[in-house]
Amino acid sequence: MNALQDYQDDMQAAALTYMQRHEAEHLGASQALINRAADHLECALGVTRPLAEKLVLRAYGELHSAEQPYRVDLEATSAHTLALVDTRTGLTHAIPAELIARYLIATPKRKRLTAVN
Repeated sequence: MNALQDYQDDMQAAALTYMQRHEAEHLGASQALINRAADHLECALGVTRPLAEKLVLRAYGELHSAEQPYRVDLEATSAHTLALVDTRTGLTHAIPAELIARYLIATPKRKRLTAVN
């Protein structure tokens, strides 16, 4: 691995540790936890804000999805189609981005999604 990737992995691990430690303070308020973790990386560890937000979102995914059987196949994913692999069966599902937007984002029932600017 190169030094930049090692640095990002270390900072993502720091974000995950921070969120694990403070998750109980933000039950039901995931955006607040995400913002606090990004603030922590930026202020305490000197990570630039854009990188801090990116690493915190990755860590948040690990925090809440590590035990789930589905993984995104980044190499098979395109700008318009998400490739989702079921690790139990090995099957890959192609999901158009338009369907993700229609059923997860453009619906009033999207209470669990977090907007990132």
